Amino acid sequence: MKLENLGWSSFFQEHFAAYAEQGYIAGRIALEHKHLYRIFTEHGELLGEVTGKLRYTATGREDYPAVGDWVVIQPRMEEKKAAIHAILPRKSKFSRKAAGSVPEEQIVAANVDTVFLVNALNNDFNVRRIERYLILAWESGATPVIILSKADLCQDVEQKLAEVESVAFGVPIHVISSERREGFDPILAYLANGTTIALLGSSGVGKSTLINRLAGDQKQRVNEVRQGDDRGKHTTTHRELVLLPQGGIIIDTPGMRELHMWEADEGFRDAFEDIEELAAACHYRDCRHQKEPGCAVQQALRDGTLDAGRYRNYQKLQRELAFQARKDDASLQLAEKQKWKKIQMEAKQRVHKKR
Repeated sequence: MKLENLGWSSFFQEHFAAYAEQGYIAGRIALEHKHLYRIFTEHGELLGEVTGKLRYTATGREDYPAVGDWVVIQPRMEEKKAAIHAILPRKSKFSRKAAGSVPEEQIVAANVDTVFLVNALNNDFNVRRIERYLILAWESGATPVIILSKADLCQDVEQKLAEVESVAFGVPIHVISSERREGFDPILAYLANGTTIALLGSSGVGKSTLINRLAGDQKQRVNEVRQGDDRGKHTTTHRELVLLPQGGIIIDTPGMRELHMWEADEGFRDAFEDIEELAAACHYRDCRHQKEPGCAVQQALRDGTLDAGRYRNYQKLQRELAFQARKDDASLQLAEKQKWKKIQMEAKQRVHKKR
């Protein structure tokens, strides 16, 4: 495998140069196991494990390799294994808050060029969910593309397409039917050699079927659609990097039951650009968009140019991000204390050794 076919670029080469001089090689994380990683390299697939030093210096999950990461490794070719010494800087990352009460970042996919946000047009259709995915897609640094799947199970495709267009300003939208094999030609244009695409969406929206159609092979196992709710049975249980025969790279991900915000500053503004522009046009700079005179947001709600459901979702996500920011602040303070405890412990150990 050539590194260029795996997504290698001058960005990564620049950051890897110092490691190359020390005899290390580069590889890309294709699959994450519990404590092991499958790594694609120019010398084939290797099974990697992070070094003790990398594990010791890690302060959270984001400091460990994620699928799509480029890593610095020391291979043991005779064993088909490798030690992972470092993670190269990420040019993009799609993150969400990890499940649980502790505020922690979970990187779903790293170094992605384009994010396919897959939403089914059947009973699973949800515009509010699409808005949430768009926020995190814009924040990731990758380019979002919306894929509306299962068109064969929808009676009002044009109406739903219009609903998505009303919240996804300037984002390409493609309608497909895997059952009828329709709508795939425009998608093939995104699969340039070395380009990485991540597929994101809820369980059963057809991500694995989409990969199979693009790969021209049964790469991912797919179960039949369930009776009653038109949803495919969830089969993808892990994130995995898949090489396509056209030269593109796809990262498949499990369906996400929960998609909590992590960081979404610019992404939030991009996803709700229309509301942000209205807010900027209010008479008062500190307008709360309630009963203030000259409120452009309330005027848009009254005349119907701003959908009330979209505005409620805007407010809900604002509150969620504000709550997350407060939790993050407390978490950062705790992490800083733990870091200094480590430094002090190491200093004491050095003094003890000298004695």
